[in-house]
Amino acid sequence: MQPVPDYATSVGEQLNGLNQDGTLRADAAQMDVARRLDKVLLALKERRPATKSSALGWMFAKRRKPDTPIRGLYIHGSVGRGKTMLMDMFFRMAPTEKKRRAHFHEFMADVHGRIHAHRQKLKNGETREADPVPPVAASILSESTLLCFDEFTVTDIADAMILGRLFTELFARGCTLVATSNVKPDNLYSDGLNRGLFLPFIALLQNYVDVVSLDSPTDYRLEKLDRQPVYMMPLNESTRASMNEAWIALSGGQAERSEQIPIKGRAIPVRRVVGRMAWFSFDELCDRPLGAPDFLQISDRYDTIFLEGIPVLGPEKRNQTKRFIILIDSLYDKGVRLYASAEAMPEQLLPQRKGVEGFEFDRTISRLFEMRSADYLSKHPAKVA
Repeated sequence: MQPVPDYATSVGEQLNGLNQDGTLRADAAQMDVARRLDKVLLALKERRPATKSSALGWMFAKRRKPDTPIRGLYIHGSVGRGKTMLMDMFFRMAPTEKKRRAHFHEFMADVHGRIHAHRQKLKNGETREADPVPPVAASILSESTLLCFDEFTVTDIADAMILGRLFTELFARGCTLVATSNVKPDNLYSDGLNRGLFLPFIALLQNYVDVVSLDSPTDYRLEKLDRQPVYMMPLNESTRASMNEAWIALSGGQAERSEQIPIKGRAIPVRRVVGRMAWFSFDELCDRPLGAPDFLQISDRYDTIFLEGIPVLGPEKRNQTKRFIILIDSLYDKGVRLYASAEAMPEQLLPQRKGVEGFEFDRTISRLFEMRSADYLSKHPAKVA
């Protein structure tokens, strides 16, 4: 995340400042997105809470309809073009305390958790409201009137089926959304099951956000690449020995243990653990029916992950490919240091790029490269204790 110049009052000023001091080389496409984000910032600044200085003010405040939502922004484009950087600049400057910045998978895991909790209350007789969506939307809005999503992508049918109803409630209650994505809205959930039921959400989204493409000519992540010995290949005895040497060096002679990560009535087994460092095989994480909530638990629990045996992903491994994409998203978003052994270089792991996975794997490749860079490793040092 880039530092914010003290004098900056807008995303455009932040970008210009970093450009002038040589921290980055902003281009015209980034400056255009910055201007659009600044329009949202200005609208947020101009909105003032209703005054409650008198009894009459309180009466009218109670009767007041929910705010018309400020029109948000949906930024899409190829990986490494600065989408997340710009959104983070905007988020830090957004003049509201009720704001939330989250990876989209993390947000949806929270939504499903709230829905489950509401259904438990209904079962226990603690509420009579059978539909969980309105109260869940209300609880989200009580905490955050501005939602900023990184990597907006829809691959799970459970997410796809709830998004339309959830955001109908959120937008009706005054929510503002700013999101980044690798794909334009029309391509969300493009080959998903029962996609026809998802299409009303796309129309709803486009009613409440402006859509802009960030087509910078340069992948800035690749410019930062200074390969470090954390991604090892091919899969052979020499690579296995190198992984073990790195593990032993980091563990500092501390005794290993195994443990179980409890999650919603089940457990994820972890064979090798030292402090906040854990070792998994690709099969243990991507051949099993795990999803975003599981990978987020792992990312919160450990600061350093060893991932052994990443194979080349053929068409027969579509489910494993989806899980691998979500796993890398989760580790990257939480700043986890990754040591990995793989059959091939990141760009060669998915030879056939088709459908949603093809689009999303471009992001995975970029993140695997960045997680090897000196810049990423300096920000996320390996931790054991």
